[in-house]
Amino acid sequence: MKALFFNGSNLELQERPIPENGEGESLVRVLLAGICRTDLEILKGYMNFVGIPGHEFVGEVVKSANPKLVGKRVVGEINAGCGSCDSCRHGMERHCSNRTVLGISGRDGAFAEYLTLPDSNLLEVPALVSNEKAVFVEPLAAALEILEQIHLPPASRVLIIGDGRLSFLISLVLRLTGCDFIVLAKHRNKVKLFEEIGARVALLDDLKDARGRFDFVVEASGSPSGWTLATEFVKPRGVMILKSTYHENLEFNAAILVINEITILGSRCGQFLPALRLLACDVVDPTMLISDSTSLDEYSSAFSKAQTPGVFKVLLRM
Repeated sequence: MKALFFNGSNLELQERPIPENGEGESLVRVLLAGICRTDLEILKGYMNFVGIPGHEFVGEVVKSANPKLVGKRVVGEINAGCGSCDSCRHGMERHCSNRTVLGISGRDGAFAEYLTLPDSNLLEVPALVSNEKAVFVEPLAAALEILEQIHLPPASRVLIIGDGRLSFLISLVLRLTGCDFIVLAKHRNKVKLFEEIGARVALLDDLKDARGRFDFVVEASGSPSGWTLATEFVKPRGVMILKSTYHENLEFNAAILVINEITILGSRCGQFLPALRLLACDVVDPTMLISDSTSLDEYSSAFSKAQTPGVFKVLLRM
């Protein structure tokens, strides 16, 4: 099969063996895969990953011990737990200390023509959900994870730091709560897309009088500077929700967090089924984010475009 292999320094298109699905696993033919910021950070050394990256995908099961899965169009939860530890026994496979993570840690990912995942990780995609929508299930689930972790009252003031792909999906989710949220944008050319879904957008200069006034601040900038901004805009006894993952180390003075009694909430992966329901009901439409779709053979230009300011989501077709 064709696959993008990262050797720790370079990403190359190679011929790789089609993976063998182990016991309780399925072989999936990848149809579409999305390039996200985590993938770009992996190429900088995040998680010290070596292998086939990519974790946002929609595919078709071609081989499985479970005959009900064969031929089904699926998406897949990216965390594969060991199944026997305390975390797995309590339904927290995402936090299994022995887990593998698709295209991120210990498991080859979706930038290939085929991948394998446990049967229990796979969810059938409803017929009403197109491939272009289904490929967004993983990041949409990550956005929904915020609402699983914490209640955002409709009267609360929320600031989303960042104007990228994840911030857009978080905006789609938060507008369902009725809360008063603002997106802190860095690039003027991204403002229009957010405004098309009814989100209020501000540049940093527009919020100079709003420091220390937000009940919740969602840090989704993908940059260490987002942390500094979050600490400035959250109000005393407010909550900072951290979504960014990046290769760089973060240095900060914790005194302000203690003095203002700030709660820090890490937020990562979410459940796929609620995301599929929202897509099937057409409550959210993330396809507005698609900037380009290209073949796996043109991966170099695809990754270059994905890193270009103003570009949201680039898809790879297998």
